[in-house]
Amino acid sequence: MELTRINNDTNGNPRYVTHFLNIPIDTFEGLKINTSVLSIDEKYKLACKKANKIGGKKYHTKSFGGGIVFQSYNINDLIKEINNL
Repeated sequence: MELTRINNDTNGNPRYVTHFLNIPIDTFEGLKINTSVLSIDEKYKLACKKANKIGGKKYHTKSFGGGIVFQSYNINDLIKEINNL
């Protein structure tokens, strides 16, 4: 799992961004998904929906296209949460 440290939010909380392809999307709400038939846009939307469950949000910058940003003080727990999605 690759997470990149970015600037803190307005309240000073640490933030990390990862590419949406690092979010596991082979299952969603208990259903198996054939990701080979999904477009890139559909994969991104699905990854964002799954990331939202643990506080992830779309990262809207040109410098990191397709990014999802998380706020976290404990990077190890964040990685575990992402892998358990």
